[in-house]
Amino acid sequence: MIEIVETDAGTARITWHRATNPRLVLALSHGAGGGIEARDLQALAGALPRHGVSVALVEQPWRVAGKKVAPAPKTLDAGWRGIWPALAGMELPVISGGRSAGARVACRTATELGARAVLALSFPLHPPGKPEKSRAQELLGTGVPTLVVQGGNDPFGKPAEFPEGGFRLVEVPAADHGFAIPQRAEISQERALAIITDGVVEWTASLG
Repeated sequence: MIEIVETDAGTARITWHRATNPRLVLALSHGAGGGIEARDLQALAGALPRHGVSVALVEQPWRVAGKKVAPAPKTLDAGWRGIWPALAGMELPVISGGRSAGARVACRTATELGARAVLALSFPLHPPGKPEKSRAQELLGTGVPTLVVQGGNDPFGKPAEFPEGGFRLVEVPAADHGFAIPQRAEISQERALAIITDGVVEWTASLG
C-alpha cells in the first residue's frame, strides 16, 4: 500500500509492507544517491513482516519530486519529522531507520521523535578518504538502542573504524556501501543479504 504524506519539506511517499499481526513498525529511508529500490531495503521489506514487523519504506520529498541531489540535512530532518505521525499512528513502537544519509537522519531525530530504536544501514561514518571528518557523534547520540549494519569494505567507514560501545554492529563481509559483493568474494550476494535480514530479525526480537 502506498501512502502520500505532506511535510514541511514537500510531499513524501510511504510504501507499506505490513505484517499480519505486527508488534513493531520499522521505518526505512533511502540514501542521498538512490531510492527505496536499494537491495538492503527491499530485502528487509520482504523478510521482516513474517516476523511481526511492518516495514514502511519512506521516499523523502526531494526524491518524490524527481530531484537528483539531496538537500541539506535540516531539510532531510524536516521531511522525516513530517512523515512520523503516519508511522506513529499505527499505535505501535516505531524503529527509525535508513541507509547512508537516511541513517544519519534517523540518528539525529530519534530521541526527539520518540523512536523505540534506530537501525543504521551503511552508516557514513566519514566521507571516503577523510576519516578525520567523523560523524560518530550522530551515531553515539541516538539515546535509544541502535543497530549498525556495515559492509566490511565500505569506503564511508569500515567496521573496525567505528568507536566502541553505544550500539551493536553487524558486519557484512566484503560488502561495499551498497552491500554489493565482488565476484571474487568468499560469500555470495544472496548470503550477504541473509546476514543483513537475519541480523535485523534477531535484533528486533530483542526489542519486544
